[in-house]
Amino acid sequence: MKPDSSSGVQRIGFLFNHDELHQVAHIAPIISALQRRAPGASVEVVTSSERQADAVRIFLDPALPGPVFRSIRPHGGTRLVEKMLGNIVPLNRLSSLKRNADLFRQFDALVVPETTTTFLKKNGQMGRPKLIFFPHGAGDRSIGFSREISLFDYVLLPGAKTRDRMLATGVIRPDNHRIVGYPKFETYGDRPPVRLFDNDRPTVLYNPHFDPLLSSWFRFGEQVLDYFANQNAYNLVFAPHVMLFQRKLLASVEHRLLRFRQRIDPRYARFDHIHIDTGSPRSVDMTYTNAADIYLGDVSSQIYEFIRKPRPAIFLNSHDAQWRGNPNYEHWTFGPVLDDPPGLEAALAAVRPLPEEYRQTQNRAFAYSFDRENPDPPSQRAAAAIAEFLQLPQQDAPLPTG
Repeated sequence: MKPDSSSGVQRIGFLFNHDELHQVAHIAPIISALQRRAPGASVEVVTSSERQADAVRIFLDPALPGPVFRSIRPHGGTRLVEKMLGNIVPLNRLSSLKRNADLFRQFDALVVPETTTTFLKKNGQMGRPKLIFFPHGAGDRSIGFSREISLFDYVLLPGAKTRDRMLATGVIRPDNHRIVGYPKFETYGDRPPVRLFDNDRPTVLYNPHFDPLLSSWFRFGEQVLDYFANQNAYNLVFAPHVMLFQRKLLASVEHRLLRFRQRIDPRYARFDHIHIDTGSPRSVDMTYTNAADIYLGDVSSQIYEFIRKPRPAIFLNSHDAQWRGNPNYEHWTFGPVLDDPPGLEAALAAVRPLPEEYRQTQNRAFAYSFDRENPDPPSQRAAAAIAEFLQLPQQDAPLPTG
């Protein structure tokens, strides 16, 4: 299975081809680990913006030679058309893949945190590069188990839950994946909580998704902000998925639905007990999931990062989902599910302290979603799996199969 490399040195690229930074922490920790594991390989970083490049550099080991960085910045015309269309179609990402096909063909493998890269398999006769996928999150939404995943040559996974669902849907095979844990936790999981407010009230994190069908923001968002503005028992951090306010028109390919984004009334920012963050680095580095006392959301995979330490969680069913027994909503078993915001006050009172039933459910779900039995750091496990898959000479013994 070893790719043909005319130079004799295999080239492995880590590709970051997105408008925002929320995917970086999922694979960037693997870069230095792979450099150590397979020092004879050429490990390179390909980014679509300087912001992406700067974000990646945070995760690199300064004791190692820096990897080569390559830029695939968007074409100005494509970016303009994408903006004219409301950014509902990732033309920039697709155009970057197409325009740089010759560059990608020079790599033996690309490691990626999203599925747009399968465009290279769909629209080319590319035996090169091999595509290696690590999903950016460990959530339950059906989009996380889409058919595009079957186009990857190798898949790295955070835990047994994702593996079992991918096997059941046929998007991976028993011989083309490896459970490696969750590299993002290495950098952010154990950081002490940041004090966000100058009071001792419990802090609620409201973290709606951007999907125009599944997100609670479009139907309930203003009611939620109103509730917290008009009470003095809780602090509120409003930190939605970073994509919610990056596009004028939100599109769900999965559900074939379009919605215009709603503006945030500026009056909410004037309250001392409300903090609004629509896309800073703190939205993606676990600052808020580490610091909050209570989670309020809908379908974001950030709930799984939040329950690393079991805490109260409340969910908003804004789209009349028949969620019970549905694996796409498994996380809604972690706390009460509300069909409308007026039940929020009673729900907040009912989840503190965290009922034992929810604590046990969260602990079981976390253990099923993230493998932590192996004492080696996830980045090292991922690096070893990549080296084994590509048959790279390794510093240490390869991982056992199975």
